[in-house]
Amino acid sequence: MPLEMNREVFITCAVTGSGGTQDRSPHVPRSPKQIAESAIAAAKAGAAVVHCHVRDPETGAPSRRLDLYREVTDRIRDAEVDVVLNLTAGMGGDMIFGDVENPLPLREKGTDMVGATERVAHVAECLPEICTLDCGTMNFAEADYVMTNTPGMLTAMGRMMTELGVKPEIEAFDTGHLWYAKQLVKDGVLDGPALVQLCMGVPWGAPDDLNTFMAMVNNVPDDWTFSAFSLGRNQMAYAAASVLAGGNVRVGLEDNLWLDKGVLAENWQLVERAAGIVSNMGARVIGPQEVREKLGLVKRAPVAK
Repeated sequence: MPLEMNREVFITCAVTGSGGTQDRSPHVPRSPKQIAESAIAAAKAGAAVVHCHVRDPETGAPSRRLDLYREVTDRIRDAEVDVVLNLTAGMGGDMIFGDVENPLPLREKGTDMVGATERVAHVAECLPEICTLDCGTMNFAEADYVMTNTPGMLTAMGRMMTELGVKPEIEAFDTGHLWYAKQLVKDGVLDGPALVQLCMGVPWGAPDDLNTFMAMVNNVPDDWTFSAFSLGRNQMAYAAASVLAGGNVRVGLEDNLWLDKGVLAENWQLVERAAGIVSNMGARVIGPQEVREKLGLVKRAPVAK
């Protein structure tokens, strides 16, 4: 991919995620109302896209409940501010093995393995403009946890998303994930040109050093659109790095809880700071309608009640 700074940049806000951050900051939204309100505030601050997971409103634990996704979707679509809705489809592939000498059976606590149709059920129910497709299996930081996305599962889920008219955002945690994403497009499972999120610094995927980042960028086809993020303190550095490399920006509490040292962030503050970085680099932050035109998206109307 030729390196040329992106002058027309969209910002995605990853609002809440599914990590165990709910008790580390009071600003991590839990209920559908809190998630939607945080997403709307991020949109007002300059996010053209909001990427949403849902959580149990009482415990904050990650959830796949359809009613929670439906409420988040309805609240965002009913808001006075326009924004592109991006729902995760990354849940339902979690395997927690037993100890190293007795890996089977899988541990009941934490394991959440379901079929392709169930993993995409909320996408079919809510019909967001974008949904994520984690394009590979990988070890995460926990000793015995594996995020499972087999080629067969990805083919099935990708076909469902394409048939629903929802654009997949390919989540690439390593170079091999991009390799397989290109195969999915070649096989006609996904439509090209594709949309990619480069996920840097997630243990144990691609580290967030710039050499690895550029290896990821150089594996994105010329006509594809990409964004990038890194975790924690490097979040804003990657806002700049992605724009310089020709990409777009993702920030949000899914990836980073801090605005400054000792200062917990809210989503809108992270978006506002990222927008300032983009503008100060001489680029323009584009809005949701321009993103739709760029990516070939169709805005969904609120569902009649």
